[in-house]
Amino acid sequence: MPHKSPLHIVFLFVVLIVLIWSLIKPEEGYMVLLMEVLPSVLVLLFLVSTYNKFRLTTVSYVIITILVILTFIGGHYSYSKVPLFTWFKDYFDLHRNHYDRFGHFLKGSLVIVIIEVLVRKTALTKSKTTNFIALCITLAIGAFYEIIEWASATIGKKGKVTKDFLGMQGDIWDAQWDMALLLAGSILSLFFVKILYKELERSR
Repeated sequence: MPHKSPLHIVFLFVVLIVLIWSLIKPEEGYMVLLMEVLPSVLVLLFLVSTYNKFRLTTVSYVIITILVILTFIGGHYSYSKVPLFTWFKDYFDLHRNHYDRFGHFLKGSLVIVIIEVLVRKTALTKSKTTNFIALCITLAIGAFYEIIEWASATIGKKGKVTKDFLGMQGDIWDAQWDMALLLAGSILSLFFVKILYKELERSR
């Protein structure tokens, strides 16, 4: 089991601060906020409840912290209206706010967390096969989320909450771009998997 680290408490504290901030007067209302942040909140509750039984490495907690904060920021503003990326859009004369695509690219780093779980909880070992399986699982999670977005669009029809949740910004290929960037982020993250392996070795 990886060693217990004060850093893990710091990560949790930072995440909770950002969550509290996101709950204060969200730009598009609490329904959009709830739809965006609920999955991350459930993940956090699961990780906290299982911390003493199955503790991840600090590398994985860093990744999870970044991704959760990314989600909370997107939930507060809605992904299509995050101010910094709106500034990029206006300054560089872009056709859309790219915060959601930036987020999908970073979510590719989840492949590292999945590799850790596979190596520690299954018969799989450190290998290219394990990396490939983790890559497939990461893409499957991304595809599942796109299906949820599609279902919400089908059920919600043309409601404002549904549009803000989807954040397609008029792009009919939004789902394909999301998956392509997730794949690119996952492949790039695999170049850094040795960092995870080194920490796993130290924690033995």
